[in-house]
Amino acid sequence: MIVIYGIKANLNPIKLQLSNVIHGCMQSVLGMPEDKRAQRFIALDAEDFYYPADRSAAYTVIEINIMQGRSVKTKKALIQLLFQRIEEQLNIAPIDIEITIKEQPAHCWGFRGMTGDEAHDLTYKVQV
Repeated sequence: MIVIYGIKANLNPIKLQLSNVIHGCMQSVLGMPEDKRAQRFIALDAEDFYYPADRSAAYTVIEINIMQGRSVKTKKALIQLLFQRIEEQLNIAPIDIEITIKEQPAHCWGFRGMTGDEAHDLTYKVQV
């Protein structure tokens, strides 16, 4: 699950393109299949989104929730690719992007009526 926060006036016009960039990075680095896009956009009024003074109104927060298992190298590669592609394709400078990867053990995930550690039919690898 990925949650993206930003100011409504800036985030809404780029939602689809940003979604595509993020999912493309997830596919490239983590091997996520095309049909595993789980994203939520939280578009806030400017008065409801406080951010550091040295950032612009394009400031965007990306929270990536994943099961534990990816290596440090893999997670760093994902973060770097996100910075690169978001800047290239959306003209948002890395200073205006904040990325947090939140990991939880597989037993803390629930989907399709089971916990993540019970799912043995995933179409992607967690240990990458």
